[in-house]
Amino acid sequence: MKNDKKAYTLGAFAYIFGTAVLFAIFLLMIAVNNGGGSSEYIKNNTSGIVLICISLCIVSGITYCYFYFENKKYILRPGKIAEVFLLQAVAMLASFLIGKYVNSSARPMAFLPLMAVTLLGRREAIFLNIVSALQMFILDNFSDVTGLMGTEGASVSYNLLIVAFCTGMIAIFVMPRIKTRIGSVLIAFVLLIPIEVITALLGTVDADQFEKMLNMLLYGALSSFFSVLLYMFLLPVFEAVFSELTIFRLRELASEQAKLIKRLKNNAPGTYHHSMTVAQIVEACAQAIGEDSELARAAAYYHDVGKLKNPEMFSENQTDYNVHNELTPELSVDIIRSHTRDGASLIRKAHLPEFFADIAVQHHGTMPIKYFYAKALKMSDGELNIENYSYAGPTPETKIAAIIMIADASEAAARSLTSRTPEKVEELVRNIIEERLDLEQFDHCDITMSELTTIKLTVVSQLTGVYHSRVAYPKLKISKKEHE
Repeated sequence: MKNDKKAYTLGAFAYIFGTAVLFAIFLLMIAVNNGGGSSEYIKNNTSGIVLICISLCIVSGITYCYFYFENKKYILRPGKIAEVFLLQAVAMLASFLIGKYVNSSARPMAFLPLMAVTLLGRREAIFLNIVSALQMFILDNFSDVTGLMGTEGASVSYNLLIVAFCTGMIAIFVMPRIKTRIGSVLIAFVLLIPIEVITALLGTVDADQFEKMLNMLLYGALSSFFSVLLYMFLLPVFEAVFSELTIFRLRELASEQAKLIKRLKNNAPGTYHHSMTVAQIVEACAQAIGEDSELARAAAYYHDVGKLKNPEMFSENQTDYNVHNELTPELSVDIIRSHTRDGASLIRKAHLPEFFADIAVQHHGTMPIKYFYAKALKMSDGELNIENYSYAGPTPETKIAAIIMIADASEAAARSLTSRTPEKVEELVRNIIEERLDLEQFDHCDITMSELTTIKLTVVSQLTGVYHSRVAYPKLKISKKEHE
């Protein structure tokens, strides 16, 4: 309880600090806009600046309350707090600089929504889109640092508020459908439509204003371009700094060109093909129970990378010679179970997501290594402690880890079946799941019996598809003469 209170207190102070940073950026905007006359400007506009400070504090307070009730990790994790405020700070600075040196209508209004929906999720992106639009509206109306104040300043700021909000919302609902980086570039043309339509509808149609409206439409096109340009440039930076697993990053990590995957393919081809098959099964299972299938597939690619340390010690990489025939069961067990922590070590050394390292050490849980336990029993006179012949754990802590545990064991066992009929495969997978339930392997991953049933059916379907029976080819030799 004390730790929770401390975490919430630290989170509140972090939000206060973040708000102070945003206010400092506002003061920087004043300095850039007024140069040497900044102190005089502040003195003459004290009330407006105080009003902006209060407004920014209110908006940040609302942000804190939203995350407190809807998603506490954005309060309890310093990295998430920093990410939220850094997004707002970058959006504010970019809007100011482009607004000052290009045009207020050319500001990258869709930048923050695009980043937020990719990095944080749709609900958080919708909220932050509202927050960003309000922040710029506050700055537009209560100061002239954006260059909007004047006879038409208020009307322009209201128009830009509507454009920013609507464009951001469209970006949020369209972006999740984009699965490639080139698709992210093309989204600029999608955003162009609402920007131009809303700008045209809000503009005047008088002959005298026609040229002005054309300029606004041109700057609206630049707004779309700048939004996507900043998004493409800064997304990899945020992915690296905050270890965000976007769909683009996951697909890059699951590519054959990824460093560890390439090593696995060259040095442990059997393990590589096993991992590819497991990844296919895991992706289908994750999709079936509503988990992140892209994350599950990428994690499955790396679950056995620890076998790179001693690839020849694992059956899928062996030919006719089995090294373990010359080793004691105890030594064999030490080598086999070490691949989980070796995998985690390789993943961390390669600066890959911690989630992958967790999967590497959890995908066998605390299961016994039965082959060598049985071998040791034959060689011993008395009883053995089965824990000495078991994996160190921990047991799966996420549903994806549980799926990989089941898929990994099922794929390996299915290869040893002489008959791979759906009934035989179903019996195999059912026994694997029941054994792990009996040994309490799923106690910490919040998976339900209904989900386990769905996973079982999906694994069976995938395995029977991978190892389907083939028609026997006739033993008939065709001569060249007959072929002609």
